[in-house]
Amino acid sequence: MFPVEKLIPVQTVYDDLAAIQTELDKCMHCGFCMAVCPIYKTTKTESGVARGKIGVAEAILAGSLQIEDKDVVDMLFNCLVCKSCMQNCPTKVDFGRIILALRCAVVREKGLPWVKKAIFSTLKRQGVFDLGMKTGARLSGVLFRQAGQQAIAPRAPLALLGKSAGFDQNRRLPALAKKPLRDRLPDVLPMENPVARVAFFTGCSFNYLYPEVGEDLVSVLQENNIAVVIPREQGCCGVPVLVHGDIESIRQLGRKNIDAMDSSDVDYIVTGCGSCGGAWQHDYPEIFKLDPVYGPRADFWRSRTFDISTLLTDVIGYRIPKGQVDAVLTYHDPCHLKKVMKVSREPREILKNIPGVIFKEMARADACCGSGGSYVLTHFKTSVAIAERKINDVNQTGAETITTGCPACMMQLSDNVNRFGHQQKVRHYISILAESYRKEKETG
Repeated sequence: MFPVEKLIPVQTVYDDLAAIQTELDKCMHCGFCMAVCPIYKTTKTESGVARGKIGVAEAILAGSLQIEDKDVVDMLFNCLVCKSCMQNCPTKVDFGRIILALRCAVVREKGLPWVKKAIFSTLKRQGVFDLGMKTGARLSGVLFRQAGQQAIAPRAPLALLGKSAGFDQNRRLPALAKKPLRDRLPDVLPMENPVARVAFFTGCSFNYLYPEVGEDLVSVLQENNIAVVIPREQGCCGVPVLVHGDIESIRQLGRKNIDAMDSSDVDYIVTGCGSCGGAWQHDYPEIFKLDPVYGPRADFWRSRTFDISTLLTDVIGYRIPKGQVDAVLTYHDPCHLKKVMKVSREPREILKNIPGVIFKEMARADACCGSGGSYVLTHFKTSVAIAERKINDVNQTGAETITTGCPACMMQLSDNVNRFGHQQKVRHYISILAESYRKEKETG
């Protein structure tokens, strides 16, 4: 007997490139996407913008271009998948589906490069991945040196080997946690008569890079009488593999995560990362929509997954904190948090309700910071040029702290504050709220 998933039809736009024709037909080639595309603003080339890539997709389907052509592949992977173009499109072309369908077609034709295949294989084996990250944390002193503010910088040998990906003496990266978040917390943090019971989907970044922020998030939930479950069987959300065209790997990861949440006996899933939340709200329902087993389960969690800010402000009605936090801060909208999960008002509302906070709105707050997950490694110079514009906008506010709602954005902003900023601190907005609750207790 074959496993159930072998018997399930799973043809979507990610399995059959011809299925994107409907989206392609919506494009008027008007160029509105040029006004907001961070890559086009940097390179000024038609190939960098959605309209140019749609033209290539049309040529591929017409048979006049080959998808395995090196120049075509390079062009298709020169995209942050930030979805800014979709916000500015008058005909509502879902370019996110188009670019990911094209990348999946590339992988079907050419296969994954061996490096990606090795990394993605490890991601699917949580025990191996966990061991590798813990080992990396213990050995980090060999390749990195301390650089202040919980950041590390490459040592000379790595700087020489990885200069094209920005691993020079100016790079600032968060250190791998010697004890990940899921090892720091119990499986269940109960509350007496809780207002809700939620599963915290930690994602990889909170677990291995920013466990303190994860602890802040849990403490905020507890301050609001919410019982927290941290399912041990959860793993990577799969978005990093999807953006590289590996549809089968995200399906495997998605099934495992759905199984973990189904067995957790919770009311909601809560996230602190737009990419992880977007996976639950949009990617899983899309990739499993023809799957009679996992499709309904993915749809069930779609409407029960919230960013922590939305859960607090719109679902449970959180307790306004009283602790004084003297901070002049601004807020950067992460692309997937605002443009996929549609969360923008809620973090600002939380920050403005904290005593002592002076909020300074920056220009173009929702402009991409240039991270794009691994884009910062594969297209480092373009990524930094995009980040420079972002940090310049931050500098204009006079804010001393940059807040955001995405750990990948935190990494990118911290690195580029070091290059272009005024030594601003970079924090997740939930940590500011947690600090206010702590100070409230301290002052009685």
